[in-house]
Formats: sequence, structure tokens, C-alpha cells
Amino acid sequence: MEKEKPIGVFDSGIGGLTVVKRLMSVLPRESIVYFGDTARVPYGSKSNETVIEYSIQNTRFLLQKNVKAVVVACNTASSVALDELRKTFNVPIIGMIEPGAEMAVKKTKNNKIGVIGTRATVSNKAYSKAINRINSSLEIFEKACPLFVPLAEEGWINHKATYEIAEEYLKELREKNIDTLVLGCTHYPILAEVIQNVIGKHVELIDSGVASSEVVRDELRRVGLETNSAVPGNLYFYVSDIPTTFKQVAELFLGRDITEVIKVDVAELSRH
Repeated sequence: MEKEKPIGVFDSGIGGLTVVKRLMSVLPRESIVYFGDTARVPYGSKSNETVIEYSIQNTRFLLQKNVKAVVVACNTASSVALDELRKTFNVPIIGMIEPGAEMAVKKTKNNKIGVIGTRATVSNKAYSKAINRINSSLEIFEKACPLFVPLAEEGWINHKATYEIAEEYLKELREKNIDTLVLGCTHYPILAEVIQNVIGKHVELIDSGVASSEVVRDELRRVGLETNSAVPGNLYFYVSDIPTTFKQVAELFLGRDITEVIKVDVAELSRH
């Protein structure tokens, strides 16, 4: 029975859907319960203590939905709360930072890696630390891009304003001659086309959601929790507030219809 439980995924908003999309392609027979904390987005501007508290509440909520593993599909929460979650809960918990860092180290040819993320992820130097643990000789340039999250949440994927903001954020990284850019926030792949155009076609974008999905598959195999199901898994969506754009952006992003998005009361989350 354990094997047939779903995988739990949480994020501060819709960004984690980029991870769900990857999980669906890597593990198509696994069911997924997604929780987007849309009432409290963004996490990147909150204190570490608050992010840890929210992450514990979100994980507890997913465990009440009987999940067998939890994917922290939020780089801010991964950079701040992962150790605490692993100490608190007794299920496999997979974050974004290590898998993304490993992929970046593998891909770079000129040893110059750029990282963009929320203020919290960048100020915690989460990626720099993880990359340096693997190879201390690499040059890493980090840049906070806080406005990318609301632009992604709005679904402004090809908007003129998005291009202008991307140009403002990314021009200094362009000058550093990086050949690899880590999208250090799960919202950012939603804006990948804009980011790629502005940073330059020669720069390889690293989507931590892609890397982490492979880690989830390997971890489930390692602990013997991969499903035996022969049919495609189900998707279940919960949010702490229903923004009008959630369903629309989610459908656009996942390329499929979503029948139901269930709203969870924030007060109920904090009571658990």
C-alpha cells in the first residue's frame, strides 16, 4: 500500500507546477498532491523563521493527504527549511538546491555559473555554497530577481514589461561571460523564453525542477516506494487562496485541463 501513496509537492504559489510537469514526465504513473501557498506568496521576501514555519505547516498538510514523499518545489524553502523538515518528518524530503547545483557543475564549460533567485535564496547563498561543495574552483555570480515571481504568477510570459525587467536584472550577468544560468526559483522556468532571449542563446539554462525530478525517481527506487501502477497517476491541487489566474496558468503550463482546485483555509494550516 505504501507504494501506491501519492507524492506531495509544495510551493509558495504556482512556480512548483514547473516541477510537477517534470515529475509527470519522469514518473508518469505516480499520483501527485500539489499544494500552492498562494495566500502567502512570495516566500523570497520573508524572514527565514517565517519560511521554516510555513514549510512545516505545508509538509504537515501534505502528510495528512497520505503522501509517501515530499518535494519542496520552492528554492527559498529549500535553501532555508530543508534541514528542519528532514529533522521533523520521517519521509523522504527532496529539495531543489543540490540537484540544481549538481546539474550546473556538470554543464558549465568555462567554469562561470550565474544564479538567479529570490532575495532569500540569493542572500542565503544557497547555490554558491552547494556548487562550491562540489567544485570550489568555479566562479559563481548570483543575482536576486524578485519581480520575476509576480510576473510569472500573472502569466506575463511574453509581455514587454517582462522583457524590460529581465534586461535590467540580467545585463550584469551577461557581462560576466557566464555559460550556465541556474533558474534558482521554480517560477522562473515559466519565463524561460524571455530569460533565454535576454541572457543569450549560448547560455545554458538550468531548471532545478528537471534535476530534482530525477533525484525523486532515484530516491523512490532506493527506498522501494516507486508505484507498481500500470496507469497514469492522478493530480490533486490545493491552494491557500484561489487566484483567478491559478487554473488558467496551471492549464497553460501543464498542457492539460484541471477539473478542480481546492481552497485550504490558512487558519487551518497554522492550527495543525
